[in-house]
Amino acid sequence: MSKSRVIEVAGREVTVTNPDKMVFASAGHTKLDLVRYYLAVADGALRGVRGRPMILKRFVKGIHEEAFFQKRAPASRPDWVEVAQLRYASGRSADEVVVRDAAQLAWVVNLGCVDLNPHPVLAEDLDHPDELRIDLDPVPGIPWGQIVEVALVAKEVLEDHGLTAWPKTSGSRGFHIYTRIDPHWPYREVRLAAETVAREVENRAPDLATSRWWKEERQGVFVDFNQNAKDRTIASAYSVRPSEDARVSTPLTWAEVPDCRPGDYTLTAVLERFAEAGDPWADIEGTAGSLEPLLDLAERLGPAEKPPKGTGRRQSTMPLIEIARAKTKDEAVEGLDRWKARHPDVVRHLQPADILTDGMRGRSSVWYRIRVNLQHVPDDERPPQEPLEVDYDPWANAPSTGG
Repeated sequence: MSKSRVIEVAGREVTVTNPDKMVFASAGHTKLDLVRYYLAVADGALRGVRGRPMILKRFVKGIHEEAFFQKRAPASRPDWVEVAQLRYASGRSADEVVVRDAAQLAWVVNLGCVDLNPHPVLAEDLDHPDELRIDLDPVPGIPWGQIVEVALVAKEVLEDHGLTAWPKTSGSRGFHIYTRIDPHWPYREVRLAAETVAREVENRAPDLATSRWWKEERQGVFVDFNQNAKDRTIASAYSVRPSEDARVSTPLTWAEVPDCRPGDYTLTAVLERFAEAGDPWADIEGTAGSLEPLLDLAERLGPAEKPPKGTGRRQSTMPLIEIARAKTKDEAVEGLDRWKARHPDVVRHLQPADILTDGMRGRSSVWYRIRVNLQHVPDDERPPQEPLEVDYDPWANAPSTGG
């Protein structure tokens, strides 16, 4: 296996380390293949990330190990890699990478970034997003067709309020809809506008969609508006996701949406698609609109359910028990399996949506929590809260506050 390969991109030399390292073993794609993919679709990929600070989600041990999230740009970097300083509510700040050309894109991918995770702001104005993002997140057991139906309702809501909706697969279980906005509103109001979209989608399709904050109360497809909160990022257009078949978060036309299937958009398929048809989002740049109609609707709808705040614990309206807190999803699921083996009479009452699996953002990585909603279990058969099957503390070795 060669240790490195130097490629010329955008007039610069980019070193690809371990180019023959297998990233997607089942699909047969190496690290160099991944870099070449991003260069081949660079026109579209850059449209989604250009000029935006980016969290580096690095899979340094491969896609089967948890990625770690690196906000600060590596100290050892070429002088042509740009950064922008972001400040967070914690008081910390970070110089985050800003990608503007294909050479910088290739450099980021070489760090182990399989997918790209930019903020919804431009480096020139870090306080006013120019993009509103809707993430359709189905509860377990929801068929793909229902997600598509909700996407079409979300399109209708955005267009009814003067905005242009741009659809893409997420590359995972869900679906994304973006709209460009004038960068006049702070994060708080952008999030409120997105929450208003979610509430209106639920109003129009109550049997299909939900805007409920609390996971155990959701039914159908959750219209996730909180991805518009500060410090949240979503895999951008043309991002390859860490799945066995190398699925891609793929921009679509609305005409394609009703018949789309996420498994159809793999790295190989998207390369062919892009070469033949180009980028369906090629015209997105000139479509920014105003949030005022959505903010007016928010006023008419009145206050929404309040999200969690501070460290106080909310008393759930559902009978929840916690099963595991684990460093990896596999460990959490193994804990759930042990719990199920001890409670077979309980398991037979559970529905797919009763298993609540959460990826929780730690300081630099994701950890996993599994809870069980006992709502469908008869009262006299409900087990009590027991010691956790896995009891991982993601903050145990966290450093004290610092810059």
